[in-house]
Amino acid sequence: MDSKNIDFAAIPQTAVNVVTKPAEFFQGMPKAGGFLEPLVFAVIMGFIAGVVQAILSWIGLGPAAAQGGGMMSGFGMIIFMPIAAAAGSFIGGAILFGIWKLMGSRENYETAYRCGAYLAALAPVTAIISAVPYAGGAINMAIYAFYLVMASVHVHQLPSQKAWLVFGIIGVILVLATVRAEYKARTMLSEAEKWRKMGDDMRKDYQQSADEMKKSTDEMRRQADEMAEKFKEQAEEAGRQAQENQ
Repeated sequence: MDSKNIDFAAIPQTAVNVVTKPAEFFQGMPKAGGFLEPLVFAVIMGFIAGVVQAILSWIGLGPAAAQGGGMMSGFGMIIFMPIAAAAGSFIGGAILFGIWKLMGSRENYETAYRCGAYLAALAPVTAIISAVPYAGGAINMAIYAFYLVMASVHVHQLPSQKAWLVFGIIGVILVLATVRAEYKARTMLSEAEKWRKMGDDMRKDYQQSADEMKKSTDEMRRQADEMAEKFKEQAEEAGRQAQENQ
């Protein structure tokens, strides 16, 4: 498909339909038609998700903030997320294709790719939910499991019970992995903050010691100057007395 044939004006409504009416969307989703249109859709959703994560990072929320993110980290998400969405759409499509094949689907890779690419509509929503520590990851996995079940049933014509079982198990595994990864990231950030504070304290102590040493040195120099001045005065006084005695 030529990029000129992509209806960019319809992308917002497509995203709304995926999120709010997944069963209807997947029932009417073309199973073929090329990779360009769903790829562009995924990249745009990735960009929006990147903007959301950047905003959350700037106000101290979300995964990037949990890993010590700031303004530069947030700006990086705006660049990274569309690229990740593009690459992830093909990798994710391949993974989903393999899972659906094992479940008994007769659809090809293109159909699996289109399902996964349009699920990128969830990315801005899950980016907001991810701001909730620990529980956010679990909620997001549950959301994706539900929408993958919808795709399994309405596109791949698979039994809902089998779809819930497979994607439920995968979701639980990913939830555990996500929570563990977030715990490690927050622990590492806490340790890094502790070491940073220790470094700041050591720097302050060193500066205080240096200031005190400078004061002591200045005081010793002042006393030495006073003593030298007194010796000079005494020497001059002795010289005058010697002259008077002569």
